[in-house]
Amino acid sequence: MSGAFEQFLRNSYLNASNATFMEALYETYLRDPSAVEPEWRSYFQGLEAGDSSAGRDIPHSPIRREFERIGRSNGQRRGGAVSEAMEPVAAQKQAAVLRLINAYRVRGHQHADTDPLELRAKPDVPDLDPAFHGLTDADMDTVFNTGSLFAEERLPLRDIIALVKEVYAGKIGSEYMHITDTVQKRWIQERLERPRARPDLSAEQRRYLLQRLVAAEGIEKYLNSKYVGQKRFSLEGGETMIPMLDEVVQRGGSHGIKELVLGMAHRGRLNVLINLLGKSPKDLFAEFEGDYEVDNASAGDVKYHMGYSSDIKTRGGPLHLALAFNPSHLEIVNPVVEGSVRARMQRRKDFQGDEVLPVLIHGDAAFAGQGVVMETFQLSQARGFFTGGTVHIVLNNQIGFTTSNPLDARSTFYCTEVAKMVQAPIFHVNGDDPEAVLFVTQLAMDYRREFRRDVVVDLICYRRHGHNEADEPSATQPMMYRKIKARDPVRKLYADRLISEGVIDADSGKKLDREYRDKLDNQEIVAPNALDAVHNDYAVDWSPYFNARWDTEIETAVPLEKIRALQENLQRLPEGFELNPRVASVMESRRKMAAGALAMDWGFAETMAYASLLDEGYKVRLTGQDSGRGTFFHRNAVLHNAVDGATYIPLKDITTEPNDFTVIDSLLSEEAVLGFEYGFATADPTTMVIWEAQFGDFVNGAQVVIDQFIASGETKWGRLCGLTLYLPHGYEGQGPEHSSARLERFLQLCAEQNIQVCAPSTPAQFFHMIRRQMVRKWRKPLVVMTPKSLLRHKLSTSVLDDLSRGHFQLVIDEIDELRARDVRRVVLCSGKVYYDLLQERRKRELKDIAIVRVEQLYPFPENDLAALLKRRYKGAKEVIWCQEEPKNQGAWYQIQHHLQHCITREQRLGYAGREPSASPAVGYAKVHHEQQRRLVDDALS
Repeated sequence: MSGAFEQFLRNSYLNASNATFMEALYETYLRDPSAVEPEWRSYFQGLEAGDSSAGRDIPHSPIRREFERIGRSNGQRRGGAVSEAMEPVAAQKQAAVLRLINAYRVRGHQHADTDPLELRAKPDVPDLDPAFHGLTDADMDTVFNTGSLFAEERLPLRDIIALVKEVYAGKIGSEYMHITDTVQKRWIQERLERPRARPDLSAEQRRYLLQRLVAAEGIEKYLNSKYVGQKRFSLEGGETMIPMLDEVVQRGGSHGIKELVLGMAHRGRLNVLINLLGKSPKDLFAEFEGDYEVDNASAGDVKYHMGYSSDIKTRGGPLHLALAFNPSHLEIVNPVVEGSVRARMQRRKDFQGDEVLPVLIHGDAAFAGQGVVMETFQLSQARGFFTGGTVHIVLNNQIGFTTSNPLDARSTFYCTEVAKMVQAPIFHVNGDDPEAVLFVTQLAMDYRREFRRDVVVDLICYRRHGHNEADEPSATQPMMYRKIKARDPVRKLYADRLISEGVIDADSGKKLDREYRDKLDNQEIVAPNALDAVHNDYAVDWSPYFNARWDTEIETAVPLEKIRALQENLQRLPEGFELNPRVASVMESRRKMAAGALAMDWGFAETMAYASLLDEGYKVRLTGQDSGRGTFFHRNAVLHNAVDGATYIPLKDITTEPNDFTVIDSLLSEEAVLGFEYGFATADPTTMVIWEAQFGDFVNGAQVVIDQFIASGETKWGRLCGLTLYLPHGYEGQGPEHSSARLERFLQLCAEQNIQVCAPSTPAQFFHMIRRQMVRKWRKPLVVMTPKSLLRHKLSTSVLDDLSRGHFQLVIDEIDELRARDVRRVVLCSGKVYYDLLQERRKRELKDIAIVRVEQLYPFPENDLAALLKRRYKGAKEVIWCQEEPKNQGAWYQIQHHLQHCITREQRLGYAGREPSASPAVGYAKVHHEQQRRLVDDALS
């Protein structure tokens, strides 16, 4: 150590100031030794080297032992007169006090009074016992330094213990010491310890809080009396969530939030709709009575799945509140909300989440049990998915389904452990203490604003009824429901508290009950801050997309001059940017394609489609696990400098706003990422939103999103969505998990023109299909069976003129020069197998077999195909559908009825393809090639 550093240590005094400093510095050192000055690093390394407990005791033991040593040595240096505070025993006691304070910060939540039912016995936590640290009753009146505690610099031990118990073992249990960022930890400590975890509420605010509880309980009692036995998934037992959400909205508004997107499942949803969003009680009652207008074009959904939006008056001005539609798959709405928030942020150019806030309400069992929760947490700080931090509220009933044993619901003490993976602070709070709930709500909102990170509030309450109102929970949970039936509701508990403290008189609570019920009887809006429609400059006008037709003819061609100008722009690289030789070759090939000197491949066509859309004012967002380069090295949208690793994305320079084009290599998730992109697409019809599977098979991991949102969202909820899915599909001998995008599953979901399913076979077709998806005012999901081997297939090319003329062809007729009257058989197909058929037919020199490609499988182009089969090829006796997939998979069983409508009475429809199979494909290359040879032969022989 340097002389100056030794001098500093000699002059050090054990006091609150430098004890805090050294603790924080040592914590930084433990996290990253290189983050502290070399002198301090050597000093701490020396402490650990000389401490026999290092590595087996708590990490801070070396520094605390050093406090004791400094205390002893400082006392001895003061002219031989050792003060009482600096004696060795006193120094040891001081270190023990610091350890006790730290123990409460780390483990106090385990002794907190957060469960209103007191169902679980508190675990034995020796660290929280002063005796564990060598402190006795004789020390209780001794004054100690409080170290890093946000309190007076010196306090008697009994006051220190009272303070940490009140803060960390009261009605709030705080978990934040797992956070490695010292700034965040100290910020939370200050916000908890200075006010002693108590809100500073005026009498008026407390009366308003009671009013909100009256409303939360009132709507449930009203519905229960008026619609006996009907399911409503009531909030009873967790009524404090209503004032909690009210505070989220109000505090959000004061923080500058202009839009809030809320995701939640069934429980309490009707309560939130009525008491927060301002839905008309008249409309809700009509839904209960079945007396409401039915749109025959819509299947609708149950009332506790429906979404809603309204404008709310806040202290910071109007706030637009949107409650997302949600299916019964409880947590699947999480990434959908995040995607919707990201789209709204993009519209506002709000890149930090200053104006848009996501709030997610979870059930305790679902939060712990469903993997999409973890995946959504992983999105929270990821580039391309960041939404400025989400406020998570766990409506913790302490039970899943009515029959569940809580011990079977998870393997962790808390349901919230998953949040620690992103170092989110977690605040457990007793749902029967409304003021404590309000305090942690304010703390959570302020933390999110300060650090732009996720935060969790675990609202521990109970469910007064079973899973639904017709359930009998006592049959399977007798002990829990004995306690629940004996417990007064939180509204009464809080009213009694205010009466005892003189805030209200005994009649005030009854008056509030009467006033609320009278409003419901009169079918008045009861949400106190709901506004009439407020003009929003950032609202999306969806009206141009209503009543559009899928078969409307639109212009998707782009002039050659524009194509060449765009490509020239894309060829410009930053000065000194050196490409990998293989990528440089791709770029050179694209330059030749633009000049017409080389046949156009898929990568060029796709890039030109995006460039032209950007040039016309649309935006493009492309995500997937390997989307920047492309799994098959075909896209290369993101270029990497071979010298220093810097990246450059040429498509970002098409417009003056770089965020018009986004391409992200997403985390290894299908379910959450696809849900995110669906949410984004439902909030922005002017952005082409694309999710790409690394292999089409991997979309299986997102089946819930496909079934419950993509395929049915419009029919259930009227939600338009132009999301595009790229699913690499084709049989290349790579086994069962790299062949099929499960085309049959998508076709099974097709009805009422809900989605589009396409399998383009040429680069030009891909170009026009991409442009059609945006230029046409028809916003429906597009599922694309994209190719793998065709990306570089010598026959699967187009010429430049194909982009400047034509359109997306639903059906492509025979391309060789055959005389239609000589054709005896027509082979219909889709995708890669076309080129296998074409090559074999040419090899055999067959002139009586025509090969026709069906490029769009849904909505099925019956008119186009029938025109070919019934007119041009009316002399053909056989029509064969040929596919690579096994007979029970692929398109065959899903489109037979369409094919029957397209042929004449004299024509016979047949099948050529693989035999039925339980597996999508074989795993042996030799068997694959034999199957492929046979199916091609069956189609042509």
